[in-house]
Amino acid sequence: QEWDLSGRCRRSRSSSPCCRRASAQGGSCPPRRSACPRRGEPPPAGSLPGARAPPEQAHRVVASYKPSKFDKKILIWTGRFKTEEEIPQRIPPEMLDRARNKARVKACYIMIGLSIIACFAVIASAKKAAARHESLTSWNLAKKAKWRKEAALAAEAKTK
Repeated sequence: QEWDLSGRCRRSRSSSPCCRRASAQGGSCPPRRSACPRRGEPPPAGSLPGARAPPEQAHRVVASYKPSKFDKKILIWTGRFKTEEEIPQRIPPEMLDRARNKARVKACYIMIGLSIIACFAVIASAKKAAARHESLTSWNLAKKAKWRKEAALAAEAKTK
């Protein structure tokens, strides 16, 4: 929610889609179900423009999870915190879930990139092998001929 300098909520009812739809049909706006306080009530702390909540009050969700070293690395890698010292002792589980999901997506993008690079490497090595007149068929035939020769030598050694 946005607050003006006098402490009133900036959100007007006429700008809401429900109110516009109702007034276009000749009706009245539906009852208001927002968290804006009534006139005269002070706005919540830190909601005035330009006012920032202190760092220890930045997370309003009850922090009930103590992150491990790996969790801290994930929080830093995903950009949630800059250093390990900035990470609080306890964090909300939702924050860690979002960081893990972001890390999962980043890891998938990295694997996709590595797969594409590997495809180009295989294509390049196959072209070089084709230039040397090597193929999988010739390798397979040579390997089977070697096995036949070894089997024949083993059979001769058995008969002696």
